[in-house]
Amino acid sequence: MSRPLELKAYAKVNLGLDVVRRREDGYHEVRMVMQTVKLFDLLTLQKNVDGEIHMSTNLPYLPTNEKNLVYRAIDLIRQEYGIREGVDVNLHKHIPVAAGMAGGSSDAAAAFVGMNQLFQLHIPQEKLFDYGVKLGADIPYCILRGTALSEGIGEVLTPLPSIPMCWFLIVKPAFSISTKYAYENLHLSEETRHPDIDGMVTAIRNEYLPGITSRMGNVLEDVVIKDYPKIAEIKEKMVSMGAMNSLMSGSGSTVFGIYTSHEKALEASRAFKLDPEIRQVHVVRPFCKNA
Repeated sequence: MSRPLELKAYAKVNLGLDVVRRREDGYHEVRMVMQTVKLFDLLTLQKNVDGEIHMSTNLPYLPTNEKNLVYRAIDLIRQEYGIREGVDVNLHKHIPVAAGMAGGSSDAAAAFVGMNQLFQLHIPQEKLFDYGVKLGADIPYCILRGTALSEGIGEVLTPLPSIPMCWFLIVKPAFSISTKYAYENLHLSEETRHPDIDGMVTAIRNEYLPGITSRMGNVLEDVVIKDYPKIAEIKEKMVSMGAMNSLMSGSGSTVFGIYTSHEKALEASRAFKLDPEIRQVHVVRPFCKNA
């Protein structure tokens, strides 16, 4: 029996999210600045001898079969490399579910990396990206981690320098929002407010935090806020409590604020924890590859 392998699957936020166009195949072309944050799920993998994938989680409503991306990632690698041994996998969730933080994609990314380690397959990272995009457009980024420009449908990645050190206040309201809903209700027009992605990339390269936060924007926000005004309320409250700026991550419903003061971030987090309409609150650092 092999020793269990434990991996951290980190969440992401979108510092900037722009949709360029809707393609004929139904996918949307995007330009996004992605940032990993130190909020993570724990994935534990261990070989077994019965040749099956056995999955368990701490959340009873999560599927533990081929409907789960972790299960599918493990199965894909087993099929590709003719692995006959089975895998016992436990997923302990902390990242908000269906919340715009790529929790499922990050879990799958950790499964790909874990299978590579567990069976000593020596798969290069680029090849893992190829496997990942078969299951989800965010998975290659979740394998890469850190700060990156994401283009195409999310699979074209340009690593960027780490952002200056700061604190992220992450607030997940009681409701969830499906990615499908957000994109189906997005209608690009001349009135669409597009974030300055190029300007943000320049600010990141210049290590200028105010230049990053002043350009934070998400084209899906205007779509979602019409039906979920709580998003706007959370954003306004964060800024009123000292955030440099605040934004909905991905297709929501998570909102994050960026703070330079740990004390102010904690003070704001305590205020949100008193709100009965809020489900999860976290104060975390950005994930930096050199830290």
